[in-house]
Amino acid sequence: MYERFYELRERPFALSPDPDYLYPSRVHREALDYLRYGLESQAGFVVITGEIGSGKTTLLQTLLRGIDNETTVGRIVNTMLEPRELLETIMIDFGLEPAGRSKPVMLRDLAQYLVDQRLAGRLVLLVIDEAQNLSLAALEELRMLSNLETEKSKLMQIVLVGQPNLRDKLSAPELEQLRQRITVSYHLDPLDAEETANYINHRLRLASLGTPLEFPRDVTEVIHARSRGVPRIINVICDAALVFGYAEDRRQVDITLMYDVLGELEATGVLGAGELDAAPSAPGTAAVPPVQPVAAVQT
Repeated sequence: MYERFYELRERPFALSPDPDYLYPSRVHREALDYLRYGLESQAGFVVITGEIGSGKTTLLQTLLRGIDNETTVGRIVNTMLEPRELLETIMIDFGLEPAGRSKPVMLRDLAQYLVDQRLAGRLVLLVIDEAQNLSLAALEELRMLSNLETEKSKLMQIVLVGQPNLRDKLSAPELEQLRQRITVSYHLDPLDAEETANYINHRLRLASLGTPLEFPRDVTEVIHARSRGVPRIINVICDAALVFGYAEDRRQVDITLMYDVLGELEATGVLGAGELDAAPSAPGTAAVPPVQPVAAVQT
């Protein structure tokens, strides 16, 4: 739609996670370092948390893209599961057949699979996305699975990825033994104002076919205030700005256009009024209230 108008090879602010567009902010660099350390140590659970839209999925995809061929990866995204269902799902993801088997037999088969992988020189990584949805019983089941180990290391490294309330759930007294096995825990903070500006213009440069379009600082400051530095909401606002600019034949995204965009996103319910500090006001206008994440902009 607007790609040719702005000389872009593709939409730079698409909502689907894309590791090619990962902006290496401080928190994302640190999170990747912690993840890699946790995997290399093979010593226990790794926990990554962040708000909706903070970049957890993109971070995971970046990590998995860099994993060598000697690592077998399982990934669970449907986490509304009870313990037995979770075990069955894990087995299916690793290509095992749980149907009709008792739990002891499933555990035996999974243990044998992990041993076979280790004997073949392969590491096994299990990634649980949206882990905040797991019941306490399911989390305890994962803790029991982490007992599968050799004398020196775990047979399966487990990464839990979820929203901030995952930390609250892990603090439950019933999960004390699991907490003791967490070797790495990291929370993805939102981007600050400078990182937001760099994030936006980084994505524009990557998508550019010619002289890169840049959003000026006053525009990125308003975007930061409205998005609270959450990458997914930044993408929603920036993509809308390019659509508006194209529709109005405006080659530059200036502050006037940005306030028009925010007003329209509010009016259509994509962005809602919040209770945080307002963004700077445009001349002659009321302050623009910050955004509250809604279902339309979740990851």
